[in-house]
Amino acid sequence: MISPIVSVSREGSAPGAPSLVDALEGGAVLMFPDLDFPFSPFEERFVERPFADGKAKNVNIRGEAASLRGAAGTPEEQEALRQLLIRYRAFADALIARYLPTYAGKIALAGTSYRPFEVDQRKLSWRRDDTRLHVDAFPSNPIGEKRILRIFRNINPEGQPRLWRVGEDFASMAQKFVPKLPGYSPLSARLLAALKITKARRSEYDHLMLHLHDALKQDMAYQADAPQADVRFAPGQTWVTFSDLVMHGAMGGRYMLEQTAYLRVADQADPERSPQRILARTLGRPLR
Repeated sequence: MISPIVSVSREGSAPGAPSLVDALEGGAVLMFPDLDFPFSPFEERFVERPFADGKAKNVNIRGEAASLRGAAGTPEEQEALRQLLIRYRAFADALIARYLPTYAGKIALAGTSYRPFEVDQRKLSWRRDDTRLHVDAFPSNPIGEKRILRIFRNINPEGQPRLWRVGEDFASMAQKFVPKLPGYSPLSARLLAALKITKARRSEYDHLMLHLHDALKQDMAYQADAPQADVRFAPGQTWVTFSDLVMHGAMGGRYMLEQTAYLRVADQADPERSPQRILARTLGRPLR
C-alpha cells in the first residue's frame, strides 16, 4: 500500500471518520489546504530571494534561544527571519494541539527551518540526495525510542508546488531490505558515543534506520520500480507526517518552512505501529 494523502479541513476530522492520529500513525500524510500563516510586508522579501549564506541547504533555529544559523542579510533582516521561524514554530505547535490533541504536552519541538533553494538544483552525494525515496534517520543524533514528526509548509510566492513522491508502507519495505542489512554492534555504538561522533549511543533501531536510509537511496532499481506516487503541495498548503515511517522524496520546489518534532513511542496512541515495533516484528525479536 502506498502512503495515503489525507486532506484535512479547518474543522478537522468529520464526525465518525477515523481520527487524524490514527491516520498519521498508520502511515498517512496529513494535508491542510488552507491554514493561515500570513507574511508581513517586510517578511515578503524572504520569498523574493534566498536569505541564506549557501553553506548549508537551509537556514534554521534551534533551542530555547532560537539562535539563527545559515542566514544572510542585514542584522535587521536576519532578526526578522529569526522571528518568522519562531512564529512558524508556534504555528506548528498550535496545529498539533488543535488537530492532534492526543499528542498535546508530549511533543518536543526541535529545529525549525527556512528552505529557499530549489530541490533539484542542489549538487549532493547520493547519501544526501533527498530526491530519492528514503526514511529519515540522523547519523549523529540517535533517537532510540522516539519518533520524528515533521510539519511542512509551501510558502512559494509564484504558485510553484512542492513536488514529493511517497512510497510503499514501511513494513513491506522492511521485509525486502532488513534481511540484507549488516548486524548491530553494541561495542561499536559505545565507541562512537565515547568519541563524540554521535551525541548518544546508537540503539539497534538507530543502526537499522541508518542502514535502511542508505540502502534505499543506493538501490536505483528500487527507486525506479518500487510502488510510489507523485504528490503536489500547492503554496499555502501545510502537510504533516512521521518521516521515519513514510518513505518520501522531495522532487522539486523552492521556499518552504519546516518544523521537526519528537514524540516518544510510548506516547503514541498505538506504539505497535511505530517503526521500532515494526522492525522488531520483522526480525522476530525485540530490538537491542
